[in-house]
Amino acid sequence: MSKNPLPATLAPESVVVTVDTREQTPLDLAPLSAERGTLDTGDYALASCPDVCRIERKSLVDLVGCVGVDRDRFGREVSRLLAYPVRVLIIESAWETIESHEPAMPQWRGKVTKEAVIGSLLGWQAAGLSIHMAGDHARAGRHVARLLYTVAKRRYRELRSLVEVVTQ
Repeated sequence: MSKNPLPATLAPESVVVTVDTREQTPLDLAPLSAERGTLDTGDYALASCPDVCRIERKSLVDLVGCVGVDRDRFGREVSRLLAYPVRVLIIESAWETIESHEPAMPQWRGKVTKEAVIGSLLGWQAAGLSIHMAGDHARAGRHVARLLYTVAKRRYRELRSLVEVVTQ
C-alpha cells in the first residue's frame, strides 16, 4: 500500500482566491491568499477550482440598485450564478436594517421600497441562490473567507481520497 503524497490537511494560507478586477472594495480574506483576475460572474472564486463556487458581494446601496434600476442586469447575473454548485449572495447589511427602512435613508436610491428589496432577496433565494446577510464589510470578509476555505477543504478531501484509491 502506497503512502498518499498529499498532506492530511489543507492549510488556509495555501488557498488562493480570485477576486474579480471589477470589485471596487475587496474584502479582507485573511488568512487566505488573494489574486486579482477577471471572473465571468461573481466577485470571488477559488483559483484552484473556479467552477465550484462563486460569491457575489453587495453593499446595501448596491443591493438597492440591483432591485431598482439594475434589476434586469442583476437578474442575468443571478442566472449565471445558479450554474455553480455553491453560489452565494453576501450582503453587507442585516435584515433588520432593510426592514426598518425609512424613505429618507440616504443609502436607498430612487423609489425602491423595503418590500421590494425583501421580496427580491427571498425570490432569489427561492430560485436557489443562497443569501447571506453579513451585517457589515468586515464580517462579510470573514464569512467569505470561511466559506471559501470550507469549500476548498471539501474539494481537497475529495482529491486526497481519489489519490488514495489510485496509489493503493
